[in-house]
Amino acid sequence: VQLQASGGGLVQAGGSLRLSCAASGRTFSNYYALGWFRQAPGKEREFVAAINFVVGSTYYADSVKGRFTVSRDNAKNTVYLQMNSLKSEDTAVYYCATQRNALTTWWKEYELWGQGTLVTVSS
Repeated sequence: VQLQASGGGLVQAGGSLRLSCAASGRTFSNYYALGWFRQAPGKEREFVAAINFVVGSTYYADSVKGRFTVSRDNAKNTVYLQMNSLKSEDTAVYYCATQRNALTTWWKEYELWGQGTLVTVSS
């Protein structure tokens, strides 16, 4: 199975973007959760949001709560990250990754990663 993240780009502060994470080769039903992470230059990779595939619940970092929304399209085997009210501090490479056992915010506990998509927010 492979994950393909897409949807990044350049947007002005206050704008919106929707990132997609598509799985090929296997459906998300084989996993427990999918997480979105981001990494800005010179910074540690950090948790952004996640969705629990078993119960459908979502979880967000405090820094994005109320602005970002994770959703899932089963027919397309795709998970989305809708990002609204973007800020310059949201600039980073965004990654999606899957977890088989639990929804966790620690990126090292995720097993399968997409290639990342760059989001740049201009102020």
